[in-house]
Amino acid sequence: MAGTALLPTIVPSSVLGADAPSNKIQIGQIGCGRIAHDMDLKGILNHDKLARIVAVCDLDAKRVQHAQAYVEGEYAKRLGGDKPVTVKAFGDYRELLKNGNVDAVSISTPDHWHAEPIVAAALAGKDIYVQKPLTMTLTEGRAVSDIVRAQKRAFQIGSQQRSNSQFRIACELVRNGRIGQLHTVRIGLPVDPSGDDEPEMPVPPNLNYEMWLGCTPKAPYTEKRVHPQISIKDRPGWLRIDSYCLGMITGWGSHHVDIAHWGMGAELTGPILIEGKAEFPKKGLWNVHGPYHIEAKYADGVTMIIDNNFTNGVRFEGDKGWIFVSRGGAKTTASDPASAFGKALDASDSKILSSKLGPNDIHLHKSDDHHLDWLTSIRTREPAVTTPEEAHRSTSTCILGWIAMRLGRKLRWDPVKEAFADDDEANAMRSRPQRAPYGIDRLLKKT
Repeated sequence: MAGTALLPTIVPSSVLGADAPSNKIQIGQIGCGRIAHDMDLKGILNHDKLARIVAVCDLDAKRVQHAQAYVEGEYAKRLGGDKPVTVKAFGDYRELLKNGNVDAVSISTPDHWHAEPIVAAALAGKDIYVQKPLTMTLTEGRAVSDIVRAQKRAFQIGSQQRSNSQFRIACELVRNGRIGQLHTVRIGLPVDPSGDDEPEMPVPPNLNYEMWLGCTPKAPYTEKRVHPQISIKDRPGWLRIDSYCLGMITGWGSHHVDIAHWGMGAELTGPILIEGKAEFPKKGLWNVHGPYHIEAKYADGVTMIIDNNFTNGVRFEGDKGWIFVSRGGAKTTASDPASAFGKALDASDSKILSSKLGPNDIHLHKSDDHHLDWLTSIRTREPAVTTPEEAHRSTSTCILGWIAMRLGRKLRWDPVKEAFADDDEANAMRSRPQRAPYGIDRLLKKT
């Protein structure tokens, strides 16, 4: 097994000076598309005193070249020409992980390519930042959480709403009883439109399409299956194909369910009953769910309702009032789908929001910068605002919703055993076949 040192390979500042490149956390970026460019690369670049991006990797040579030039150019502007930063380029994440200079990785790949590089990075002794959702399946999520924790890796998932103050404030107020006994949480998410059939196209010479498919079934190449070849900022088609993404239930759902769990105090569990319904396209390349409604019951009696007709955000309802929280209209990227947002923070009574927390009240982890929170975790070895198990539990609740929508019936779930009661069909949907030689199964066999 690869090395599993608990601390990054950083030379002490007393040796080369506090600003020496070798004293920084050395980061490799895996996946160089829209989210990497607009969020993760920029988020890490903002902390050049603490970290350096030293490697970039993508299965599309155009994208990795763009990222390499972008990062080197940004460091030239930020640090000056007398401190040039050279960024290595890779076409295979496994080669990047072999680089002994890399302490940590940021993973911004399509959803079906989350679990494998997380597990490989953890086994290689790298600290990990990964975009949400954590995984595509329930069994992947359990394995990822267990392995990242066993390897004692510093971890953060792209649930950046936890680093936005209004979400933390809302959850603290709910956790401390400012709306009385919580009984219902309503979550509003957007929907994705379906699409037409698309003709098969020649695979671009710059794209390793065979590896891009990864553990998913073989499928003919068409540009709208993968990502645009001209623009790096346009929304990719894989987000609307359920071989690579489960749709908005995990795309936006993993954000809002995470906040719901945070406010409910349910970060380490899940529902005990769940049912759902949804419209699924009958034809076309883009086949993720359309309009939907999901209801989940938790052991403490709280009901979570997810519906595309609700205002985008999370509404906590108690017997003494309600609190609503959202991004207030802020998008992650310019190409995100339009959605009806409410206020960033609202309540049934303004006095609820002005309520102050006392020293004996519950105070949640405070983070004002999601990437900095991760980098700080690498330095201190203290948990970041979202742990691997919390990431798994919020993602798994979304996946449970997807299974319920697919089956169209009420399901009983055991959040301890992570299994459905008396339902072989539902239990079979906890995992998916993995096309060799990709997926986490082969990695787990080696360990």
